Amino acid sequence: MNQLNFNHLYYFWQICKSGSVAAAAEVLSLTPQTISGQIKALEERLQGKLFRRQGRGLVPTELGQLVFRYADRMFMLGQEMLDIVNYRKEFHLLLDVGVADALSKQLVSKVLETAVVAEEKIHLRCFESTHEMLLEQLSQHKLDMIISDCSIDPTQQEGLFSVKLGECMVSFWSTQPLSDSSFPACLETRPLLIPGRRSMLGRKILNWITTQGLQVEILGEFDDAALMKAFGARQKAIFVAPALEMGEREGVYEVGRLDAVSEEYHILFAERMIQHPAVQRLCHADFSGLFPHQSTDEKKPA
Repeated sequence: MNQLNFNHLYYFWQICKSGSVAAAAEVLSLTPQTISGQIKALEERLQGKLFRRQGRGLVPTELGQLVFRYADRMFMLGQEMLDIVNYRKEFHLLLDVGVADALSKQLVSKVLETAVVAEEKIHLRCFESTHEMLLEQLSQHKLDMIISDCSIDPTQQEGLFSVKLGECMVSFWSTQPLSDSSFPACLETRPLLIPGRRSMLGRKILNWITTQGLQVEILGEFDDAALMKAFGARQKAIFVAPALEMGEREGVYEVGRLDAVSEEYHILFAERMIQHPAVQRLCHADFSGLFPHQSTDEKKPA
């Protein structure tokens, strides 16, 4: 067999990842007809069909699955090489960080301070989204690291690692004192704002409300923690925030603290980033001052 056309192989790889020729064409900025023609040429070279139709999409045939496994390793290694070259450039260390939008930005900023030191020229780029979207981008090598409220199972996510930085207790807050201060019954007297149920903390709080048998009025769910607090202040609603973040603010009253619920902070990163200086600092930093409830049970990668 002559040398493969790697452009054809790359188009095939994108179709497998996107699920259709049309979706791959959008990613590649090509017409579907162009991609279909290239795939036909690849099938002729490999002497076999690579796809079969399933519903409105395409799935790889047995030959296609074999080819995809090799193509996936090849292109992922290529991306890994570029990542390593980029962050080892002399003029800066590039670090693309995804931040789960439900997390406290004040606490995240303190975590990121550990990654930045004066003697290194780090170019830090931060992106905010949901945990699921960020994890997908991390798997596709579009991010170097994630700060999230969820960990990962390395046996289910090959090549990805997570390290727990710590956890902090959360409380219900209000910008006005409540006439009925009995907690948690007082939560039934005001509209309630909570983190979105897509976040780990949101699911924990909803479960806690159910177990307490509370009849609360949930006015809104917010993926963005800062927006929830700002909206809560204007609506005279009760909102959720980390106890460490709000404890010293004037004009904010703690309605009650959830001893059974905490907000966790994890960093997630790909194997290629283990030796990145900033990731190394975060993995081995002592965050006990920032997170008094930090767990030391989880083993950190070397």
